[in-house]
Amino acid sequence: MDDLRQIIAANIVALRGASRMTQAELAEKLNYSDKAISKWERAESAPDVRVLQQVADLFGVSVDYLLTNHSRQQPPAPAKAKRLDPKVAKNIMLLSVVSVWFLAMVAFTVLWALGQTVWVVFVWAVPVSLVVLLVLNSVWNRGAGNFIIITGLVWSILLLLYLMLLEHNVWPILLFGIPAQVIVCLSFRFIKLTDPEEGGEGPGA
Repeated sequence: MDDLRQIIAANIVALRGASRMTQAELAEKLNYSDKAISKWERAESAPDVRVLQQVADLFGVSVDYLLTNHSRQQPPAPAKAKRLDPKVAKNIMLLSVVSVWFLAMVAFTVLWALGQTVWVVFVWAVPVSLVVLLVLNSVWNRGAGNFIIITGLVWSILLLLYLMLLEHNVWPILLFGIPAQVIVCLSFRFIKLTDPEEGGEGPGA
């Protein structure tokens, strides 16, 4: 096992060096801490199979390549990264959220022109924005920050229901947020505990 760790470590170091990528940059692309990358490269630990596949995809090689000794070979020319650049991803996410609020403004304006003042459309924009953000963040950032997004989504939906049913005095509906928040916390805590690497996400990660 130690020999395999050393082989993986040597291959990651070689591929990262050939790509002129720092440990911090690799950590950002994999959504792991640079401390975890450092442990891999010192053969103190090894990525699990899922992460090995991500590393292989990132550098344009196979998982078998990462598990094979290439000490006498030159590392392959790095393939163009398949992951979207983090800055581009953030801009697209921001643009998507702004687009949701623009559509909310259009809907409000149209209804206002028809003689109806419906402020609740802006309240609707909050959970819709968070859903869009959750989907894009899960695709491009491997879910980093999803705990905060899901927490906001839960409470925004409850607030929306409360405002829509305000005349019926349904304030106790907000109390559902307490068990819902506990469920979210426990779920992310479970994910963190079952992730063998430090990059697992959850409250306090």
